[in-house]
Amino acid sequence: MSATPLLELRGIDKSFGPVQVLRDVAFAAYPGEVTALVGDNGAGKSTLVKCISGIHPTDAGQFVFDGRPVSINNPRDASGLGIEVVYQDLALCDNLDIVQNMFLGREKRSGIILDEPTMEQMAAETLAGLSVRTVKSLRQHVSSLSGGQRQTVAIAKAVLWNSKLVILDEPTAALGVAQTAQVLELVRRLADNGLAVVLISHNMNDVFAVSDRIAALYLGQMVAQVKTTDITHAQVVELITAGRTGGIGLATEPANGDNDTPADSTAGGLA
Repeated sequence: MSATPLLELRGIDKSFGPVQVLRDVAFAAYPGEVTALVGDNGAGKSTLVKCISGIHPTDAGQFVFDGRPVSINNPRDASGLGIEVVYQDLALCDNLDIVQNMFLGREKRSGIILDEPTMEQMAAETLAGLSVRTVKSLRQHVSSLSGGQRQTVAIAKAVLWNSKLVILDEPTAALGVAQTAQVLELVRRLADNGLAVVLISHNMNDVFAVSDRIAALYLGQMVAQVKTTDITHAQVVELITAGRTGGIGLATEPANGDNDTPADSTAGGLA
């Protein structure tokens, strides 16, 4: 495991009008590791991801990427750094084939025509690099693929562009047992290939099966980021539902809907 984060967030605040969604959030994602981002509905997970990906500007805080402060003002800035997001809806076009989907909006050209051989070769190399063997033909329409195969194509599309950080939003939602196992294996392979991976999931079995670290959001605050081996399933559930468990997380129960400051503890900080 790397001791230096690829992405580090410090003191991130984000409000929408009078509603403060993120408050003084610290977060880190490490190369070669899967960091699971967990939290109840409304905890701020989606907002945090949209801040990282440049969709929402932050109100305060600092981004450090690959050891240097950076500004992420729009999705182009994030993509330029090597940050890619695979959202739950996958953003794939059923009427296009795998190659066309992987290069959608970023097509390679030879003069005024599309460079189909180069795109097909790059798509094949990307899938092969991820050890994907479930796709029969790169020219299959996405409409003919299973849920697990669609997720595989969406992930391959994200890593095609020399990505350094890949964020996956509920990649196993609505998948069967066998397809879930295939996707989790692919998630693990991304990290083993040196990428920093952020996995958003409500499925604790998936989280413990594949993650190296777990970051827990509670009512807009990052209450803990710990190594997966240093915490139990029950403790993660307590962090998600109450913001603390034992000496990890918030120092006291929130009063009248206000969040307290996370306690000073080794487990509650960045492990």
